Amino acid sequence: MNTSLLLLLLLLLPLLASCVDTKSLVHVFDWFAYYWQVYVVYLRHNDDSAERTLHEIEEHHLSYLFSVKQFEEEARSSLLYSYKHSMNGFAALLTVDEASQLSDMKEVVMVIPSQEREYSLHTTRSWEFIGLDEELKPTQLHKEDLLLKSQYGKDVIVGVMDSGVWPESESFNDRGMGPIPLSWKGVCQTGPTFKKSHCNRKLIGARYYLKGYEARYGHLNTTNDSRSPRDMDGHGTHTASTVGGRGVPNVSALGGFSSGTAFGGAPLARLAIYKVCWPVPGKGKEEGNTCLFEDMLAAFDDAIRDGVHILSISIGSTKPINYTQDGLALGALQATKNNILVVCSGGNEGPAPSTVVNTAPWILTVAASSIDRTFVAPVQLGNGKKIKGQSATPYKLPRRKMYQLVYAADVVNADVPKTYIAGQCLPGSLSSKKAKGKIVFCLRGNGTRVGKGMEVKRAGGIGYILGNSPANGAELTVDAHVLPATAVASEDAIEILKYLNSTRTSRAYIYPGRTVLQTKPAPLMAAFSSRGPSAVSPEILKPDIAAPGLNILAAWTEGNSPTKIESDHRRVKYNILSGTSMACPHVAAAAALLKAIHPDWSSAAIKSALVTSAGLLNNEGKQITDASGNQADAFQFGSGHFRPAKAADPGLIYDASYTDYILFLCSHGDLRAKTPSLCPKTTPSTQNLNYPSFGFPKLNGRVTVRRTVTNVGGKGGVYFATVEPPSGVSVKVSPPIMHFKHVGEKKSFELTVEAKKDRQVGTLKNSMYSFGWLTWSDGIHIVRSPIAVSSV
Repeated sequence: MNTSLLLLLLLLLPLLASCVDTKSLVHVFDWFAYYWQVYVVYLRHNDDSAERTLHEIEEHHLSYLFSVKQFEEEARSSLLYSYKHSMNGFAALLTVDEASQLSDMKEVVMVIPSQEREYSLHTTRSWEFIGLDEELKPTQLHKEDLLLKSQYGKDVIVGVMDSGVWPESESFNDRGMGPIPLSWKGVCQTGPTFKKSHCNRKLIGARYYLKGYEARYGHLNTTNDSRSPRDMDGHGTHTASTVGGRGVPNVSALGGFSSGTAFGGAPLARLAIYKVCWPVPGKGKEEGNTCLFEDMLAAFDDAIRDGVHILSISIGSTKPINYTQDGLALGALQATKNNILVVCSGGNEGPAPSTVVNTAPWILTVAASSIDRTFVAPVQLGNGKKIKGQSATPYKLPRRKMYQLVYAADVVNADVPKTYIAGQCLPGSLSSKKAKGKIVFCLRGNGTRVGKGMEVKRAGGIGYILGNSPANGAELTVDAHVLPATAVASEDAIEILKYLNSTRTSRAYIYPGRTVLQTKPAPLMAAFSSRGPSAVSPEILKPDIAAPGLNILAAWTEGNSPTKIESDHRRVKYNILSGTSMACPHVAAAAALLKAIHPDWSSAAIKSALVTSAGLLNNEGKQITDASGNQADAFQFGSGHFRPAKAADPGLIYDASYTDYILFLCSHGDLRAKTPSLCPKTTPSTQNLNYPSFGFPKLNGRVTVRRTVTNVGGKGGVYFATVEPPSGVSVKVSPPIMHFKHVGEKKSFELTVEAKKDRQVGTLKNSMYSFGWLTWSDGIHIVRSPIAVSSV
C-alpha cells in the first residue's frame, strides 16, 4: 500500500471516528488493519539505557521507525507507546513488510503482532469466612492477628489493572489515612469525567490506556465509556474494593442481599488504578470487553516506575498462549524483575481440563471457590416437591399461589428449531402468546443468565427458573434478575424436567430469596473455574491456589447497571459478581498484608508462603469438593484454599529470582528459539525451577528434581518430610530431615518420582493424572506442596 496513503489514513482517524456509525467504523478498521496493525517490538537491553532520559529513550525507539517509514511525521504518528521501565521496546502501527524489516535487524529481539480481543476481564463475607474480620476493634484482636500485625496493609501499594474505578464509592474514602508514601511516583490522570481531586490518600493514582484500543477500533464511543480512569463497566471497581476497600457499614446488593459491612482484605493499603479494558464496539458490555496487549504493556511500564508493590490483574487470554507471545506474561516478568508480585485470575473456562491461563511460573494464578453464604430461593412444584434454588433478584411473584410452569422449548416461536438450544431462552425465541403469565424454565448454555430472564420478561413471563447443565453441577451463580427468578442445580433441573413431562398441568411457585450464612459444605470449587494441567508448561502445576470467587459482594460503578445490560437502567453502589476475577483480588490483598509484615521478602517468597500454607478442608472438616460433590484435586485448587493468617509465618519458603525465570524460559524453549544468544549453552530442566509445587507429565521411569528452601520460621528448627504419593507412583525425599540453625539459612533436597513397575492396571492410566503431597514440618509449621503425575 502506498506510504503516503497510509499517512493520510492515520491523520484521518479522528475524523473517521466522528463521522462513521459504530458498525461501519468497525468495518473500516478491519479493512485498515489488513494493511496496518499494531506490533510490539522488543529490543536488546542496552547497558547505557539507565543513563538516558525518557526523551532520549523515545527518540532511540523512533530511530527504528525512521528506518522503515518514508516520512518522519509518519514514523512519529505511528508510535503508540515507548516502553521505558518494563522493557526496552515500543508499540507501533506497522505494515507486514515494515514489521518484517524490523525483525531482521540485529538489535531487535522479536516483533509480536497484537491480537484482536486477545485478553478480556475474567469475570465481604468472604474475608470473615477465611478468618479476617475487619469489623473487630484492635482491642478485640489477638496480638498475632494478621490484620493487626500487618497494620491492615498500611502503605503497601496495590496496582489494579482492570476497567477503571468509580472514585466516589465510599469504599475508597481516605478518612484517617496518613500521607501518601514518599516512594509513590505515580500520577492522577485526568479526563472529561475524572479530576485530580478524585484521587486521595487511599486512591493515590489512576491512569488509562487507549492508544492500542483506538488503533484497532477507532475513537472511543464516549456514550459507552469515559476517556479517563473512570469505570463505566463495574468490574474494576469491584476488584479494587475487594483488594483494599475501606470498611463501609450497612451496605447490600440490590434487594438487600448480603447486607452488612463491606471491606477489602487490606483496608489500609493504597490503590493505584490502571485502566486497560474497554467495551467492544457493536457488542453489549455483558458480552465482555477487550484489553489489548500493547496497552497492558504500557500499564506495566508505568506501574514499575510508579512504585507499586503488588499487581492484581483479573484479566486473561481466551486460551493459553506461549510465554514469549503472551503480553501479560511478558509484562509480569518485567514486574517480577522489579520485585512486584503479579497476581492473576486463572480463567472461567472450567470444568474442561487444560483451560487455565496466566500459567507463567512468575505469576500467582488463582482459582475460584465458594464461601459459606447462599441466597436461598426455593421452588415449590405442583407435585409437592420443594427444590433448592438461589437468587439475588429483588423481585417476588405478585401473589403467594401456584403459577403455570412451562419449559422454554415448548413456548418458542414457530420459526425456532426444536433443538436443545430452544430451551435456553435466547433473545427473541419465546412466544408472547405461549409464555405470558407463566413461569418459564430455561436451561444454561448459550447466552447470558440475566439475558435469559430478560427474554422471559419480554415475552410476558411472570417468573423464571434457570437450570444448570451437568457441567455446572451444584454451583449456583446468583444474579440481580429483572423479574422473580431462581437458579437450580443440574440434578434439580432434571427433576423439574421430569415433572414437566409427567403432567399437562404443571405448576410452580418461586419463593423470594433470602441471605443465609454459615452454609455447609464450604468452600467448594466453582465449576466455571479453569482447570489444569497447564497447556503451556504442564511441569508447572497451575492454578497455584484457590480463593473466594462465587457470589462476592463489592463496590460497583454507578455508570452501569448491576447486570451490565444496556436496557437495564437500575443503579447500585454494591453488587454481587462471580468469577476468578473475584478470587484474584482476594489473594492480592493477602499478598499485600504479607508485604506489610515482611517488606524485605521477594515476590517469589510471598507467593511460596501463600501456596505452601493453603488448606485442603472445608467447614465440615472434610476434603474440599467440586460443584458436583466429588473430591477436588490440585488442577482445580492448586495447593488448596488460601489461608492468609498461616501464610504470615510459613516456616520455609521456595525462593526464585528473575534470572531463574529467564533460565526457565531458555529451558522451555520459548526464549532460546527467539533469541538463542540470551541463553547459556546448558540450562537446568524446567522441572528444577525452585517452585513450591511439583509436576511430572508423561512420567517414564524415574525422574529426580531439586529444590532449595529458605528458613524464615525461627533461629533453629528441624523439619521432617512426609509424603502422600500419587497413585501408582513411589516418591522419595533426600534428605528426609533438614536442620536449620538460623533465619535465612538455605538447604536443598531432591525429590525422586518413579512409576511402580508392579502398579495395578488403572492406577496411573495413560495421560491421566494422579495427585499427592510433600509436606515439611517442624511440629509448628506445615509446608505443603502438591505433586501431580501422569504416565506416558
